[in-house]
Amino acid sequence: MGGLAHNRRAMVTGAGSRIGVETARALAAAGADATLAVRTTDAGDRMAARLGKELPPESGQLTVGRIDLTDRSAVAAFVADWHGPVHILVNNAGVMAPPELIRTPDGGETQFAVNHLGHFALAVGLHPALAAADGARVISVASIGHLFSPVVLDDLDHGFRLYDPWTSYGQSKTANVLFAVGAAGRWAHDGITANALMPGNIADTSLARHMNMQQVAPTSRPQANSHCHRRRRWSRAPEGESTAQEVSAAAEHRNDNRR
Repeated sequence: MGGLAHNRRAMVTGAGSRIGVETARALAAAGADATLAVRTTDAGDRMAARLGKELPPESGQLTVGRIDLTDRSAVAAFVADWHGPVHILVNNAGVMAPPELIRTPDGGETQFAVNHLGHFALAVGLHPALAAADGARVISVASIGHLFSPVVLDDLDHGFRLYDPWTSYGQSKTANVLFAVGAAGRWAHDGITANALMPGNIADTSLARHMNMQQVAPTSRPQANSHCHRRRRWSRAPEGESTAQEVSAAAEHRNDNRR
């Protein structure tokens, strides 16, 4: 992949751990200047420093930016501070299946707020920067968990529905897929391509911090009301991180073809 993304700027949310880190690594190794968009800048700085030591000399530059996807004003501030084009935006950060209902400061349900609304606001806010790139790609890290629930427009934040960790997660992942479909259609005339992907079932990442393996097991079984009949296999992070390289390679290839 070396050199394919030189003179391009990439942004990866949730780049302080596992898949986000490996995505940023692969993009930088290909020559892109990569921004690690993280909630905790201390952790982001440590990770950027580590990657800087591990990457080859011809790699792109790494920078760290703070973004809190639960806070609309923080997302707006992040967007306002950005200058220049964005060639690759990877909406990777996420929350999965906290056992109890957690609300954001403005009262929203956290999974939907982080997984969808925060990324939606980020992508829409960066639309001018994406359009300026002349061939940008937006990648939403979704999940086969979208089969767990549609988007329940009458009660997005569990105001009257009983909270269930997995239907809530599924709703947010369905929204990720629908956003990719909508953005692909609406932004095509700006040269922007949007896709959603399933990164694989990777159990030992920070995304799964609310879970134990007894909770993971039921999610690997086909759902009775779904069309997914293939048993899903959970992998450990090093195996799953190959997905991150595939994501970045696809982004580089798509952008390279537009030149």
